[in-house]
Amino acid sequence: MATRVDVTPAAADLMRQLRGQHGPLMFHQSGGCCDGSSPMCYLEGEFRTGQSDVLLEALQIDGVPEPITFWMSASQFELWKHTHLTVDVVRGRGSGFSLEAPEGVRFLIRSRLLTEQELAELSG
Repeated sequence: MATRVDVTPAAADLMRQLRGQHGPLMFHQSGGCCDGSSPMCYLEGEFRTGQSDVLLEALQIDGVPEPITFWMSASQFELWKHTHLTVDVVRGRGSGFSLEAPEGVRFLIRSRLLTEQELAELSG
């Protein structure tokens, strides 16, 4: 089954760590300035989503009891709707608003175009 979002093993490890420290998590990818190209990790419900956001995936991470939701602003989704996202983690400081910031690492998106088959599965 095709997905819009996957995670690397390093990102999954960090998600497990953050879940253990803080509780249930969510991600939001906006098209804004500054760290707008970086996915932001929040406590579930801390970032208010609404009709201007699209739920891309409810990530199932081994060792995390609940799905981690991954949202994107609807305006950015219009530009990225043909794109598969992979959440990764790299050394460096990201936004102070994202939960991983104090850890000296930041989440990062790696992307590729969805295949025709993946697009068909996702829209069907």
